[in-house]
Amino acid sequence: MALEAQSALSTLTDALATAGDVQVKIPKTRTGSFFPTLLHPRRRIDLHAVVMEAYVHGVSTRKVDDLVEALGVESGISKSEVSRICADLDTEVEAFRTRPLDAQATPYVFLDATYCKARLRGRVVSQAVVIATGVTADGHREVLGCDVGGAETLDFWRSFLASLRDRGLHGAQLVISDQHRGLVSAIEQTMTGVAWQRCRVHFMRNVLAKVAKGQADAVAAMVRTIFVQPSPAAVGEQVRVVADSLRSKFPAVVDMLDEAGADVTAFAVFPEVHWKKIWSTNPLERLNREVKRRTDVVGIFPNAKALLRLAGCVLIEAHDEWQSGERRYLSEASMALLTPPEPTLLPAPPLHVDADTTSALDRTSALTA
Repeated sequence: MALEAQSALSTLTDALATAGDVQVKIPKTRTGSFFPTLLHPRRRIDLHAVVMEAYVHGVSTRKVDDLVEALGVESGISKSEVSRICADLDTEVEAFRTRPLDAQATPYVFLDATYCKARLRGRVVSQAVVIATGVTADGHREVLGCDVGGAETLDFWRSFLASLRDRGLHGAQLVISDQHRGLVSAIEQTMTGVAWQRCRVHFMRNVLAKVAKGQADAVAAMVRTIFVQPSPAAVGEQVRVVADSLRSKFPAVVDMLDEAGADVTAFAVFPEVHWKKIWSTNPLERLNREVKRRTDVVGIFPNAKALLRLAGCVLIEAHDEWQSGERRYLSEASMALLTPPEPTLLPAPPLHVDADTTSALDRTSALTA
């Protein structure tokens, strides 16, 4: 009897590993139980869901294999099988990347890119993962879109920004990004009339690259004074003060301030309560680091589509967290300062005309006739 039971359990294990869901009829008795110890009452594990969740959270293929074995599938799972299962995520990612953006205005748009490795025509190459996030009129953040391309060229960025516009992106007042030439040109061509804020963090790195290491701290402290001024006029004036102070010893830095001063201080014409959150791409940099953390587990992606799949899943997760969170990135009241309500038109008071004026008007009309 024991050998028969053991044989039955072995057969059942093989069936579960190869056939998926299996209906098992279990006899009922007044005392005792025939319920197999291999099974758990009213419990079902969706193997595909487990694999996809582990993949999205940056679990390596080897660890996914170990996880599957721990769930009872002794044969484990291969890399190709993980890829096949995770391909089901493509539909979800594509729906997210192409969803409409016309529900409300997006005054602030952040743009940046990070690089990952993928195989392309038999070679391992760097691929740019471009990401756009925004702050909508109600103060919430959201991921607007993402894409993967060979490089941050003008054509690639222009196509990406045009796709955001075609999906309904509107109401943009300020775009925040670094000074990548292709990106800046694409912004000028596709987002006419929108101000551009050059990331102050990237600008500072460019400045310090022109300064000897021993003098970097002093120059950086001087440039930072631009960003602690209390008003737009004071910000502009401080740019000139800093330039004059550095002119004799650091002409290269002064040239950069003269050339980029207006772009680095574009934030100053917006509400002061927003300044710290719109003068750099730091919020997007943190999202980039999370994408890199997840993709570094994979190392080299088999193709660009697989890279877009994982990056898209990470961005969906971040987007959902932002949307479900109670705390807004910027308060709704402060966002209202960007688009003040139209003035209310009061009805004109009735015009009272006395009898003498009426007679004069009648005589004038008669003469005209």
